[in-house]
Amino acid sequence: MRQEPEIDYLEQIKHAKEHIQNIFNGEIQIGIILGTGLGQLINQIEIKHEISYEGIPFFPVSTVESHSGKLIIGTLSGKTVIAMQGRFHYYEGYSMKEVTFPVRVLKSLGVQNLFVSNAGGGLHPDYKIGGLMILNDHIDLFPENPLRGKNLDSMGVRFPDMSEPYALDLVAEACEIAENNNIEINQGIYAGVQGPNLETKAEYGYLRTIGADAVGMSTIPEVIVARHMDMKVFAISAITDLCSPGNIKKISIAEVLAAAAIAEPKMSLIIKELIGKM
Repeated sequence: MRQEPEIDYLEQIKHAKEHIQNIFNGEIQIGIILGTGLGQLINQIEIKHEISYEGIPFFPVSTVESHSGKLIIGTLSGKTVIAMQGRFHYYEGYSMKEVTFPVRVLKSLGVQNLFVSNAGGGLHPDYKIGGLMILNDHIDLFPENPLRGKNLDSMGVRFPDMSEPYALDLVAEACEIAENNNIEINQGIYAGVQGPNLETKAEYGYLRTIGADAVGMSTIPEVIVARHMDMKVFAISAITDLCSPGNIKKISIAEVLAAAAIAEPKMSLIIKELIGKM
């Protein structure tokens, strides 16, 4: 039997892009990735289209129960946005190219600004459950880099600079929005790990020692790829459990989701107002 030739990565991106453009072919400059338990921002979007991941060529499918698996296109704060209701993780068994494939597709659709949310464990001793941390830097501890392999020269340079992965002007604006709305906010460094297990006490201690304020299992791969394509990035963590000495305890996914629900209205307000200022 003759084997069909494998479709290369750029062609896969093209097929996914064309599928989405057949449904909506308008201008989209803002993309949003919603993390664990943080999908309710969708309720504030005036939705024009919902596209199941399963129907998009070469798109991965969410396997985590708290991730819905839909692309939402609509209007938020007067801007056309495309939101990922559910993301992909390395621990699900996907390669880093698969994890970050949607970000490539968003860029091909014209997205210039990417907003990313996640649920994270608070390593800083001052952090509280249900609190927020705006990312101003990160530490990549994943075992694979999404840019490994042949460089996509049409999308970015071989050695992208990462000295400022998060847009500091958006960080400053977000802090101002939080202050104006009496929202307690922190800035900090996010450490990304493979998962899916949570860390040991010794690992939490190590992460804090190397400078991390929060830890999670997502975000960094998407940010690396976004910055490779010169997208502007804003990222924010909902602190769903405490990982500092004396505060560590066993935690369930139900508790993580409950903590995310506390953080979500504050996070949604900040993202919504930031988008309104763009």
